[in-house]
Order: sequence, then structure tokens, then C-alpha cells
Amino acid sequence: MTYQTFRMVNGRRQVTGSADMNVINYSYGDSGMPRWGYQIEVSAYRGWGDALKASISGKATKDGACKVHKSSFPSRKLAPLSSWKLGESFFDTTATRSGAIGRCATTWTLSVTNAAYGTSKSSLKLNEFRCDNATAGRPTVGCVVPWYASPLIYSKSRAPQLASHITRAQRSGLPGATFKSPLTRTTKAATISRNRDLACPRGESRPQGKSCDEYPLATSKEGLSAGGQRRTFPGCSIPRVPSRTGAKGASACMISISDQNYQGGMNSSFYKAERMLDGDPYRVLIGD
Repeated sequence: MTYQTFRMVNGRRQVTGSADMNVINYSYGDSGMPRWGYQIEVSAYRGWGDALKASISGKATKDGACKVHKSSFPSRKLAPLSSWKLGESFFDTTATRSGAIGRCATTWTLSVTNAAYGTSKSSLKLNEFRCDNATAGRPTVGCVVPWYASPLIYSKSRAPQLASHITRAQRSGLPGATFKSPLTRTTKAATISRNRDLACPRGESRPQGKSCDEYPLATSKEGLSAGGQRRTFPGCSIPRVPSRTGAKGASACMISISDQNYQGGMNSSFYKAERMLDGDPYRVLIGD
């Protein structure tokens, strides 16, 4: 941000000072809390003349399902150069009743005041947080950044057959491993059931001790109900289904029941911890 002072002399603009500033604004919160913070930091790193006689202050405001808990950015001189001025604000969601979901946009309005020139204002806005009391299995209020594709991480050492299947499925072109091609949560029972039935037909035989695993996950909108063809891999114990490549479709593989049970527990914990609602993106990764 640049702040400039000037006077009009004989109809011509005469610059009397200038200050170039770095402005950093950021929000932070927690999925288990109904309150989040929105901070702003300002530092003039270069300047001269009357501009450096100015002071800067700020006020935080809101728009949406929230209320201001606290806003503090007292007036401070721009000078000396390379000194940081901090504004801090906190907001509480009003989406607190059971089933409620709410978004909130927060704004810092900065005021640069100079006795000889008056006050100039500039605003910075963030609209990142969604808060809810609608996450299944989590009867509390919390807030998340919903566009961020959080990682659902399966352990290769804990569930080797699951990890092998997902790795091969993603390498064959199916989405879910990156921010550019995440999976999308679905909570619709009909879609989940359809994905499972298409990828792992109920009448298909299972080897003893094995269960049919599908990828993309049945709880994603990218499952087989979204189109494409069924695929599998050597060693998956699914005859007469070929290996394929491409971003559409779903892979099926017979894996151990213990791996399948582990996956179910991980999925439930992940969806609750990340407050994943219908339509939220997420990634599927394999860890140690």
C-alpha cells in the first residue's frame, strides 16, 4: 500500500511526501471453536516528507453470520521505517443452533491520519471461514476454511493392501491426490449407496477374509455413479474386469477386512475432525 501527500500549487499537484507499506492480513481459527481471529500488520519500509508525519489506525467490521467480539488497532505513527503496527480482532459465529451453517466476511478498514492533510482510508477483506453446528457426530460449534482440501492420510504400515490399491488407482489417473483434482464429499445416502453398488456389486463373491474396496471413495461425488467404467488391477481377485486409465470411473479391489475396517474408522474420524460437509473438497494421501 502507498500513502502519498500532496498540495495543489497554481493548479498543479505537488507531492510533499510518500510512504510505501507492507500490509499482511490473515485469519486463523480452530475446527472446535466458534471464534476466530483476524489480524493485520502494517510496516512502512520506504518513505519521505510529510507522509511520515502520519499515523495509522484500524477498525474491524463484519458481514454475515457473526458478530465482532473485539477489535483493537490503536493509532500509531508510521515512522520509524520498518516498524510493525499490529491490529487484532476476534469474531464469534452466530450459526450456533443445531443444524446451522453460516459464513462470515471480515474487513479491516485502515485510517491514515495526517494533521495537515486529513484522513485517508483503505479496506482489506477476507471471507474465508464457515462455521457450523451441523457436522455429523460432532454436536459442537466450530469453524473451518471450507475451500481447503484437507488430507485424509492412510498408513501404509497399518493398512498395506488398502494403501496399495489407492496408490495404483491414483496412478491410473483417478482423482484425489492433489489440490488440482481433489475428491468432493457427498453426504447423500443414495449417491453413496449407488457408488458402492456399481464399484462393488453385492452379489459378487469375496475371497475369505476379504472385502471389496472402491476408489474413489463411495463418500465422494467422483464415485462410479458420476460416470466412467469399472477397473481393477492384477492381484485384486476380481476376474473379467480389466485395468484401465483415466480420470473417470472407479477402481475395485479385494482387500483384507481389517484394512477395510481401518479405513472406515479413519474416514469417520477425518470427516468429524475437519467438519467436512456435503460439497467440501479433500485429498487422499498415503503415509508411512
